[in-house]
Amino acid sequence: MAGTATPATALLAKSKTPHRVHSYDHDPRAESFGDEAVTALAELVGVEAAQIFKTLVVKLDSGKLAVAVLPVPDKLSLKAAAAALGASKAVMADRAEAERSSGYVFGGISPLGQRKKLPTVIDASALDWDRVLCSAGRRGLEIELAPTDLAQLSGAVTAQITAG
Repeated sequence: MAGTATPATALLAKSKTPHRVHSYDHDPRAESFGDEAVTALAELVGVEAAQIFKTLVVKLDSGKLAVAVLPVPDKLSLKAAAAALGASKAVMADRAEAERSSGYVFGGISPLGQRKKLPTVIDASALDWDRVLCSAGRRGLEIELAPTDLAQLSGAVTAQITAG
C-alpha cells in the first residue's frame, strides 16, 4: 500500500501480525486528531468510536516517559495510568519531549515502532473488542489489529485507565 510505510507498519509486517492500514484525509487545521480519526473512520471501517484508540505520552514521577493508550472518546486518569505503570504520579509529557522520544509527530504518535520503547499501558476496554484502531505513526493513518497483538507488540499491560 503506497504511502503507508512507518516504523509501526514496518514492525507489523516484520512480525507478520495480521493488520489493516486505513488512511483518511487529514485536515491540517484539525485541533483534535482523535476526533478527526473517529469522524473519518467510524462509518468507513464499520467500528464504534470506542474502538479507535489514542496514544498519549506521560511523564512518571520518576521522570521517565511512558505511554497510555485509550479510547478516543475517553479521558485519561493520570492516577490510574501511573498506578498501572508502577508509579505514584504522572503528568502529561511535553509535546516536544513526546515527539523526540517516540520519533513521531504529535497527533500521529503510534504505540508501535517508537524510537525508544517506553513502558505502555492499554485501557482494559480494548479487550472487549476483536479489533481496535490506533495511529500508524502519521496523522491520517490508522492501523486496525487485534488488541492482544497491540498489547504483545508494545509490551503493554492492560488496566482501567480512563477517568470516570
